[in-house]
Amino acid sequence: MNILLLLKAVADSEASIKPSMDGKSVHLDGVTFVLNPFDEFAVEEALKLRDAAGSGEVVAVSVGGDDVPKVLRTALAMGVDRGIHVKGDAGFDALATARALANAIKGQTYDLILCGKSAIDHDNHGVGMMVAELLDLPSVSVVVKLEQRDGKLYAEREVEGGLVVVELPLPCVVAAQKGLNEPRYASLKGIMAAKKKPIDEVAADFGTIQVEALQVLPKPDRQPGQILGHGVDAIPALIQKLREEAKVL
Repeated sequence: MNILLLLKAVADSEASIKPSMDGKSVHLDGVTFVLNPFDEFAVEEALKLRDAAGSGEVVAVSVGGDDVPKVLRTALAMGVDRGIHVKGDAGFDALATARALANAIKGQTYDLILCGKSAIDHDNHGVGMMVAELLDLPSVSVVVKLEQRDGKLYAEREVEGGLVVVELPLPCVVAAQKGLNEPRYASLKGIMAAKKKPIDEVAADFGTIQVEALQVLPKPDRQPGQILGHGVDAIPALIQKLREEAKVL
């Protein structure tokens, strides 16, 4: 079974991200980039499906700059067979990123495309589904369980109050949610093997980039708490604050 992975290099969630001097971007010097956490579930699922089939190839594809190869090596160390670095940056334009991915994988042979439901930086929830639309493939997102039977996929996806089971033909695009599996750690053997696995480079074809950041602002400082009183005597003052200032009542 041949599977493509759409991965993203994101800033470590523990990093302190601050606006740049231009006010339209963020300062990333010295920030460590890692594999997007939701993409880890996609990687694990791809490896499980390949191993269950007994044959096939898992290929990781990622758009971005110089931080991408390191993240691709992480996937290769987990067991992915090879990587494709689509060089370029569309910034905040999710559709342009999707076009670059779709253009890069049109020549690949695949039975399934897997990705995370969203990236923890821009949090668009859209690139995977846009790639599916551009390639004219069926798709499903927020998947917490995936099974292959009789040449079809059966995906469970989370909805408010329950689960929905979706049947999809192959090939298709599936976006993983937390809970789909338990991602493996890269072994020392896998890390050493990853150094010899190929990463091809292709230039990104974004088309027209139509989305730009007009302003990036720092997170506002948290306001200090207020002590309104003690015990039941404080309840009237609390209700007044909630009604007149917080406007939640």
